[in-house]
Amino acid sequence: MREGKFQLKLVKKLEDMFPGCVIQRSDPRDIQGIPDLTIFWGPCYALLEVKESAKAPEQPNQRYYVEKFADMSFAAFIYPENEEEVLNALQYAFSTGRATCVLKP
Repeated sequence: MREGKFQLKLVKKLEDMFPGCVIQRSDPRDIQGIPDLTIFWGPCYALLEVKESAKAPEQPNQRYYVEKFADMSFAAFIYPENEEEVLNALQYAFSTGRATCVLKP
């Protein structure tokens, strides 16, 4: 599945999971490596770097920013192979109001 198509389906799932959330798509021309999606829901926020597959290459600075934001709140790489795990962890993080971690590939 292409990244853009996966991202569209993912945004819909996030909107269904977190009614009233605001999802902002990052402009890759702003800061290289900032994750693709920022999800705001109540007092919580999370950042997701969307990949078309577990084998898709990382771009410069992506790992740095995912790890940096994971220390602040919640951030993860998400792709079809780990989608369920990441969304479960995100749901847990938002329900507790605390960050949680997702296993690294």
